[in-house]
Amino acid sequence: MKIIAFVGMPASGKSEAARTAVEMGIPVVNMGDVIRKEVLRRGLEPSDANTGMVATDLRKCEGMDAVAKRCISQIQETDSELLVVDGVRGIAELECFRREFGKKFVLVAIYAPLDTRFDRVQNRGRSDDMDSIDGLRNRDERELGWGMGDAIIASNAEIENDSTLEVFKEKVIAVLKNYSGENPAE
Repeated sequence: MKIIAFVGMPASGKSEAARTAVEMGIPVVNMGDVIRKEVLRRGLEPSDANTGMVATDLRKCEGMDAVAKRCISQIQETDSELLVVDGVRGIAELECFRREFGKKFVLVAIYAPLDTRFDRVQNRGRSDDMDSIDGLRNRDERELGWGMGDAIIASNAEIENDSTLEVFKEKVIAVLKNYSGENPAE
């Protein structure tokens, strides 16, 4: 099995890249779902503050790779030649996945400017979204504190997401085909 994971700042396009993978018939494991599930298990409202608090608490109590560890069995149970992981948040998660899956694990960084990301946050309507650009900056800082910047630097490939959705999807498809061994020209 080949595993392609996406890393990037909030609203950079990780979930859209994962949706593109699903459209291609590639299964996806969403790391954020682990946090959202834990928020609900604790009986909390799924707000940005609660989601961030639970994510930080899990990492504090179980280690910075806690979310990755919780995803490994789900990845291993998937019967597919190719799988996408949506939402690596730090270097410890990357190291955990690379220890577990070795060269079968590929990390792709997705980049988008702050203003573009905030516009997307305003339009997507998730319960854990920020309501101001300062809120997005705060979330960026929180996630950078988990080692996301180091994970982005350690990625195997990069995708710029600063144009249209169609252009971005084409870039994602090309990367997925390239790392899956398919010829992108086909």
